[in-house]
Amino acid sequence: MVVIKFPDPDTDKRALGFLMGRFSGRILHTGEVIVPEAALAALAEENYTFTVLGKPTYEQMAAFRGPAPTASKRRKPRASRAAGRSSA
Repeated sequence: MVVIKFPDPDTDKRALGFLMGRFSGRILHTGEVIVPEAALAALAEENYTFTVLGKPTYEQMAAFRGPAPTASKRRKPRASRAAGRSSA
């Protein structure tokens, strides 16, 4: 994965439209985009201008993966039924 940035909003919008459906990625609130390295070649082939900012930080990848799962509570064990109950 690589972090890239487009030079202007128009290029950003057109390039993201191109990337959608072809590659997975994440748009950060800073305007940076996390894409797989294979997307760089595809963007260059289509003559989109972009700047490679480098590898994503741990925090950026955490945003890519989504929120951490919440801890689940374990159920209390059920009381076991007495074996050999009589029906009297």
